[in-house]
Amino acid sequence: MLSHDRVWAAIDALAARHGMTASGLARKAGLDATSFNKSKRTSPEGRDRWPSTESIAKILRATGATLEDFLRLVEPSGSLRRSMIPLISMTQVAGAGKFFTDEGHPTGGPGWDEIDFPDFGQEKVFALEVTGDSMAPLYRDGDVLIISPTASIRKGDRVVVRTTGGEVLARELRRRSAKTLELASLIEGSEERAIPTEEISWVGRIMWARQ
Repeated sequence: MLSHDRVWAAIDALAARHGMTASGLARKAGLDATSFNKSKRTSPEGRDRWPSTESIAKILRATGATLEDFLRLVEPSGSLRRSMIPLISMTQVAGAGKFFTDEGHPTGGPGWDEIDFPDFGQEKVFALEVTGDSMAPLYRDGDVLIISPTASIRKGDRVVVRTTGGEVLARELRRRSAKTLELASLIEGSEERAIPTEEISWVGRIMWARQ
């Protein structure tokens, strides 16, 4: 099971394998030294916080480990459970169909497909296939993003936002208040954007990217 505890344990194990603490691994990867602190793994309300896809990609690059190496650390027995999760294309999400509940959960039915992916346990996730170049250069046509509408989000997390007007955005969260969601573009040089809460259909955290 790709559980919160096991993913964090894998990060600790990867650090130990290379003779480092979790803080040392974060520094080696060019991240803030506190990124993997125990205090960062749950929110003040006690909700699970997951490491970002970007941070995992950076520690893999810094250590020379592959994604398969990391998944073996997540499930050392080699019995990582997999499940079928709902898949939809970005084009459909931006359309007029009712593919999601008000909470951002898939409704299922026509328009939805499925893909095989490691089991996220109790975390509710769905897969979004990128279409076109609106999220380039970070996410390109054909990439698959694993999104959780239930995971807690904090400043610096990468999120997908769907507006009530049908716009679908991949952005970095800058600030969230009762009135607005402030988002930074993932494309260098682009302006930040503040979206009024009443114009947001749902927000989901990007848990993983399959590219």
